[in-house]
Amino acid sequence: MIEAIRQTLSAEMHRDPKVLLMGEDVGKLGGVFRATQGLQAEFGEDRVIDMPLAEGVIIGSALGLALSGLRPVAELQFLGFGAQAFHQMSQQVARYRYRSQGRFSVPMTIRAPFGGLAKTPEMHADALEALYTHTPGLQVVLPATASDAKGLLTMAIRSDDPVLFLEPIRGYRLIKDEVPNIDFEIPFGKLRVHREGEHVTIIAWSASVHTANLAAEELALKGISAEVLDLRSLVPLDVEGITKSVIKTGRCVVVHEAPLTSGFGGEIAATVQEEAFFSLQAPILRVA
Repeated sequence: MIEAIRQTLSAEMHRDPKVLLMGEDVGKLGGVFRATQGLQAEFGEDRVIDMPLAEGVIIGSALGLALSGLRPVAELQFLGFGAQAFHQMSQQVARYRYRSQGRFSVPMTIRAPFGGLAKTPEMHADALEALYTHTPGLQVVLPATASDAKGLLTMAIRSDDPVLFLEPIRGYRLIKDEVPNIDFEIPFGKLRVHREGEHVTIIAWSASVHTANLAAEELALKGISAEVLDLRSLVPLDVEGITKSVIKTGRCVVVHEAPLTSGFGGEIAATVQEEAFFSLQAPILRVA
Protein backbone atom coordinates (compact mmCIF):
# COMPACT_ATOMS: atom_id res chain seq x y z
CA MET A 1 0.00 0.00 0.00
CA ILE A 2 2.81 2.42 0.80
CA GLU A 3 4.20 1.99 -2.72
CA ALA A 4 0.78 2.55 -4.27
CA ILE A 5 0.39 5.81 -2.33
CA ARG A 6 3.87 7.04 -3.24
CA GLN A 7 3.42 6.21 -6.92
CA THR A 8 0.02 7.92 -7.01
CA LEU A 9 1.41 11.10 -5.47
CA SER A 10 4.21 11.12 -8.04
CA ALA A 11 1.84 10.45 -10.94
CA GLU A 12 -0.53 13.25 -9.92
CA MET A 13 2.35 15.70 -9.48
CA HIS A 14 3.58 14.85 -12.99
CA ARG A 15 0.05 15.18 -14.41
CA ASP A 16 -0.84 18.47 -12.73
CA PRO A 17 1.78 21.11 -11.81
CA LYS A 18 -0.70 22.60 -9.32
CA VAL A 19 -0.38 19.56 -7.03
CA LEU A 20 2.07 20.01 -4.16
CA LEU A 21 2.86 18.13 -0.94
CA MET A 22 3.38 19.62 2.51
CA GLY A 23 3.78 18.35 6.06
CA GLU A 24 6.22 17.42 8.81
CA ASP A 25 9.26 15.58 7.40
CA VAL A 26 7.62 14.87 4.02
CA GLY A 27 10.58 16.26 2.08
CA LYS A 28 14.14 15.47 3.08
CA LEU A 29 13.16 12.48 5.26
CA GLY A 30 10.46 11.24 2.90
CA GLY A 31 7.82 10.98 5.61
CA VAL A 32 7.90 9.05 8.86
CA PHE A 33 6.67 5.96 6.94
CA ARG A 34 8.52 6.93 3.72
CA ALA A 35 5.31 7.55 1.79
CA THR A 36 6.89 10.60 0.12
CA GLN A 37 10.43 9.24 -0.17
CA GLY A 38 12.33 10.66 -3.13
CA LEU A 39 9.62 13.10 -4.17
CA GLN A 40 11.38 16.26 -2.97
CA ALA A 41 14.48 15.29 -4.94
CA GLU A 42 12.28 14.71 -7.99
CA PHE A 43 10.03 17.79 -7.79
CA GLY A 44 12.00 20.26 -5.68
CA GLU A 45 11.45 22.06 -2.39
CA ASP A 46 8.79 24.37 -3.86
CA ARG A 47 6.44 21.42 -4.43
CA VAL A 48 7.40 19.07 -1.58
CA ILE A 49 7.54 21.33 1.44
CA ASP A 50 8.83 20.48 4.91
CA MET A 51 6.58 22.26 7.41
CA PRO A 52 7.08 23.09 11.09
CA LEU A 53 5.73 20.87 13.85
CA ALA A 54 2.41 22.73 13.93
CA GLU A 55 -0.62 20.94 12.51
CA GLY A 56 -2.80 24.06 12.54
CA VAL A 57 -0.19 25.87 10.44
CA ILE A 58 0.06 22.96 7.99
CA ILE A 59 -3.69 22.79 7.37
CA GLY A 60 -4.23 26.54 7.46
CA SER A 61 -1.43 27.10 4.94
CA ALA A 62 -2.81 24.37 2.69
CA LEU A 63 -6.23 26.04 2.81
CA GLY A 64 -4.77 29.33 1.63
CA LEU A 65 -2.93 27.60 -1.19
CA ALA A 66 -6.10 25.74 -2.23
CA LEU A 67 -8.08 28.99 -2.32
CA SER A 68 -5.36 30.51 -4.52
CA GLY A 69 -5.87 27.81 -7.15
CA LEU A 70 -3.35 25.12 -6.19
CA ARG A 71 -4.09 21.52 -5.16
CA PRO A 72 -2.20 20.88 -1.92
CA VAL A 73 -1.87 17.42 -0.38
CA ALA A 74 -1.22 18.10 3.31
CA GLU A 75 0.00 15.33 5.59
CA LEU A 76 -0.78 15.01 9.28
CA GLN A 77 1.94 12.75 10.59
CA PHE A 78 -0.72 10.84 12.58
CA LEU A 79 -4.49 11.36 12.75
CA GLY A 80 -4.16 11.55 16.55
CA PHE A 81 -2.35 14.85 16.09
CA GLY A 82 -5.33 16.26 14.20
CA ALA A 83 -6.72 17.83 17.37
CA GLN A 84 -4.15 20.59 16.88
CA ALA A 85 -5.73 21.36 13.49
CA PHE A 86 -9.37 20.53 14.20
CA HIS A 87 -10.49 24.14 14.06
CA GLN A 88 -8.87 24.63 10.65
CA MET A 89 -10.29 21.36 9.31
CA SER A 90 -13.84 21.49 10.65
CA GLN A 91 -14.59 25.21 10.76
CA GLN A 92 -12.48 26.54 7.91
CA VAL A 93 -11.55 23.92 5.28
CA ALA A 94 -14.86 22.05 5.32
CA ARG A 95 -17.09 25.14 5.31
CA TYR A 96 -15.42 27.45 2.81
CA ARG A 97 -17.57 26.56 -0.21
CA TYR A 98 -20.72 27.16 1.86
CA ARG A 99 -19.36 30.30 3.53
CA SER A 100 -18.46 31.84 0.18
CA GLN A 101 -21.81 30.82 -1.36
CA GLY A 102 -19.96 28.72 -3.93
CA ARG A 103 -17.44 31.37 -4.98
CA PHE A 104 -14.53 29.30 -3.64
CA SER A 105 -13.92 25.58 -3.65
CA VAL A 106 -11.21 23.87 -1.62
CA PRO A 107 -9.41 21.28 -3.79
CA MET A 108 -7.35 19.91 -0.93
CA THR A 109 -6.45 16.45 0.35
CA ILE A 110 -5.40 15.77 3.94
CA ARG A 111 -3.50 12.49 4.36
CA ALA A 112 -3.21 10.93 7.81
CA PRO A 113 -2.11 7.48 8.99
CA PHE A 114 -4.04 5.94 11.90
CA GLY A 115 -4.90 2.68 13.64
CA GLY A 116 -3.40 0.18 16.03
CA LEU A 117 -1.33 -3.02 16.13
CA ALA A 118 1.77 -1.19 14.93
CA LYS A 119 3.62 -0.66 18.25
CA THR A 120 3.07 3.10 18.22
CA PRO A 121 3.01 5.33 21.33
CA GLU A 122 -0.02 7.06 22.80
CA MET A 123 -2.00 9.31 20.40
CA HIS A 124 -0.34 7.80 17.32
CA ALA A 125 -2.87 4.99 16.89
CA ASP A 126 -6.06 6.92 17.69
CA ALA A 127 -8.95 6.06 15.34
CA LEU A 128 -10.80 9.38 15.36
CA GLU A 129 -12.58 9.11 12.02
CA ALA A 130 -16.02 9.58 13.61
CA LEU A 131 -15.07 13.13 14.68
CA TYR A 132 -14.58 14.15 11.08
CA THR A 133 -17.70 12.46 9.72
CA HIS A 134 -19.60 14.94 11.92
CA THR A 135 -18.08 17.81 9.92
CA PRO A 136 -20.34 18.91 7.03
CA GLY A 137 -18.39 19.57 3.83
CA LEU A 138 -15.53 17.15 4.48
CA GLN A 139 -15.29 13.82 2.64
CA VAL A 140 -13.80 10.97 4.70
CA VAL A 141 -12.10 8.18 2.73
CA LEU A 142 -10.33 5.05 4.04
CA PRO A 143 -8.73 2.52 1.65
CA ALA A 144 -8.29 -1.13 2.70
CA THR A 145 -6.26 -2.35 -0.29
CA ALA A 146 -3.29 -1.08 -2.26
CA SER A 147 -5.37 -0.89 -5.43
CA ASP A 148 -8.06 1.14 -3.67
CA ALA A 149 -5.39 3.39 -2.17
CA LYS A 150 -4.38 4.36 -5.71
CA GLY A 151 -7.88 4.79 -7.11
CA LEU A 152 -9.29 6.62 -4.10
CA LEU A 153 -6.24 8.90 -3.65
CA THR A 154 -6.36 9.82 -7.33
CA MET A 155 -10.03 10.71 -6.91
CA ALA A 156 -9.24 12.72 -3.77
CA ILE A 157 -6.50 14.82 -5.34
CA ARG A 158 -8.68 15.59 -8.36
CA SER A 159 -11.72 16.46 -6.24
CA ASP A 160 -12.72 20.12 -6.03
CA ASP A 161 -13.79 19.65 -2.41
CA PRO A 162 -11.69 18.74 0.64
CA VAL A 163 -10.97 15.08 1.40
CA LEU A 164 -9.63 13.52 4.60
CA PHE A 165 -7.73 10.47 3.34
CA LEU A 166 -6.98 8.01 6.17
CA GLU A 167 -4.31 5.34 5.74
CA PRO A 168 -3.94 2.24 7.98
CA ILE A 169 -0.51 2.21 9.61
CA ARG A 170 -0.34 -1.58 9.84
CA GLY A 171 -1.49 -1.83 6.24
CA TYR A 172 1.34 0.19 4.74
CA ARG A 173 3.57 -2.86 4.30
CA LEU A 174 1.32 -5.76 5.32
CA ILE A 175 -1.39 -5.15 2.73
CA LYS A 176 -0.31 -6.35 -0.71
CA ASP A 177 -2.41 -6.80 -3.85
CA GLU A 178 -2.32 -6.16 -7.56
CA VAL A 179 -2.42 -2.48 -8.51
CA PRO A 180 -3.32 -1.73 -12.15
CA ASN A 181 -0.60 0.20 -13.97
CA ILE A 182 -3.14 2.58 -15.49
CA ASP A 183 -4.74 5.89 -14.61
CA PHE A 184 -8.00 5.23 -12.76
CA GLU A 185 -10.30 6.76 -10.16
CA ILE A 186 -12.60 5.04 -7.65
CA PRO A 187 -15.72 7.12 -6.90
CA PHE A 188 -16.49 7.87 -3.26
CA GLY A 189 -19.66 6.43 -1.75
CA LYS A 190 -19.48 3.02 -3.47
CA LEU A 191 -18.58 0.16 -1.14
CA ARG A 192 -16.67 -2.95 -2.21
CA VAL A 193 -17.88 -6.47 -1.44
CA HIS A 194 -14.67 -7.97 -0.07
CA ARG A 195 -16.22 -11.42 0.38
CA GLU A 196 -19.59 -12.81 -0.70
CA GLY A 197 -21.78 -14.47 1.94
CA GLU A 198 -25.32 -15.51 2.81
CA HIS A 199 -25.81 -15.67 6.61
CA VAL A 200 -24.40 -12.47 8.10
CA THR A 201 -23.04 -9.13 6.86
CA ILE A 202 -19.81 -7.88 8.47
CA ILE A 203 -19.25 -4.18 7.77
CA ALA A 204 -15.78 -2.67 8.18
CA TRP A 205 -13.35 -0.12 6.76
CA SER A 206 -9.59 0.35 6.52
CA ALA A 207 -7.48 -2.37 8.21
CA SER A 208 -10.55 -3.75 10.00
CA VAL A 209 -11.69 -5.18 6.66
CA HIS A 210 -8.88 -7.73 6.89
CA THR A 211 -9.73 -8.51 10.53
CA ALA A 212 -13.33 -9.08 9.43
CA ASN A 213 -12.17 -11.37 6.64
CA LEU A 214 -10.17 -13.49 9.10
CA ALA A 215 -13.33 -13.81 11.21
CA ALA A 216 -15.29 -14.82 8.11
CA GLU A 217 -12.75 -17.53 7.37
CA GLU A 218 -13.18 -18.93 10.88
CA LEU A 219 -16.96 -18.78 10.55
CA ALA A 220 -16.77 -20.70 7.26
CA LEU A 221 -15.21 -23.63 9.13
CA LYS A 222 -18.41 -23.72 11.21
CA GLY A 223 -20.67 -23.61 8.18
CA ILE A 224 -21.54 -19.91 8.52
CA SER A 225 -21.26 -17.85 5.34
CA ALA A 226 -20.27 -14.24 6.12
CA GLU A 227 -20.37 -11.37 3.66
CA VAL A 228 -17.65 -8.76 4.30
CA LEU A 229 -18.22 -5.19 3.14
CA ASP A 230 -15.43 -2.63 2.75
CA LEU A 231 -17.13 0.79 2.97
CA ARG A 232 -14.18 2.65 1.35
CA SER A 233 -15.69 6.00 2.40
CA LEU A 234 -17.74 7.04 5.42
CA VAL A 235 -18.70 10.39 3.88
CA PRO A 236 -20.32 9.85 1.44
CA LEU A 237 -21.79 6.57 2.72
CA ASP A 238 -23.13 3.81 0.46
CA VAL A 239 -26.47 3.34 2.23
CA GLU A 240 -27.90 1.44 -0.72
CA GLY A 241 -25.04 -1.08 -0.76
CA ILE A 242 -25.24 -1.66 3.00
CA THR A 243 -29.01 -2.09 2.90
CA LYS A 244 -28.90 -4.53 -0.01
CA SER A 245 -26.44 -6.80 1.81
CA VAL A 246 -28.25 -6.79 5.16
CA ILE A 247 -31.59 -7.52 3.51
CA LYS A 248 -29.95 -10.52 1.87
CA THR A 249 -28.29 -11.95 5.01
CA GLY A 250 -30.65 -10.79 7.77
CA ARG A 251 -27.83 -10.14 10.24
CA CYS A 252 -25.31 -7.33 10.69
CA VAL A 253 -22.02 -6.91 12.57
CA VAL A 254 -20.05 -3.65 12.40
CA VAL A 255 -16.30 -3.73 13.13
CA HIS A 256 -14.01 -0.75 13.75
CA GLU A 257 -10.87 0.16 15.70
CA ALA A 258 -12.30 3.22 17.45
CA PRO A 259 -13.89 3.07 20.92
CA LEU A 260 -17.44 1.71 20.97
CA THR A 261 -19.01 4.86 22.43
CA SER A 262 -19.96 7.28 19.64
CA GLY A 263 -17.90 5.34 17.10
CA PHE A 264 -19.07 5.39 13.48
CA GLY A 265 -20.44 1.89 14.01
CA GLY A 266 -23.33 3.54 15.82
CA GLU A 267 -24.18 5.49 12.65
CA ILE A 268 -24.10 2.27 10.63
CA ALA A 269 -26.33 0.51 13.16
CA ALA A 270 -28.86 3.36 13.05
CA THR A 271 -28.83 3.33 9.24
CA VAL A 272 -29.40 -0.43 9.09
CA GLN A 273 -32.22 -0.16 11.63
CA GLU A 274 -33.91 2.52 9.54
CA GLU A 275 -33.41 0.89 6.14
CA ALA A 276 -33.53 -2.87 6.78
CA PHE A 277 -35.33 -3.36 10.10
CA PHE A 278 -37.91 -5.85 8.85
CA SER A 279 -35.18 -8.06 7.34
CA LEU A 280 -33.18 -8.37 10.58
CA GLN A 281 -33.26 -11.77 12.26
CA ALA A 282 -31.07 -10.69 15.20
CA PRO A 283 -29.93 -7.44 16.89
CA ILE A 284 -27.17 -5.45 15.21
CA LEU A 285 -23.80 -6.09 16.86
CA ARG A 286 -20.91 -3.64 17.16
CA VAL A 287 -17.34 -4.86 17.68
CA ALA A 288 -14.94 -2.05 18.61
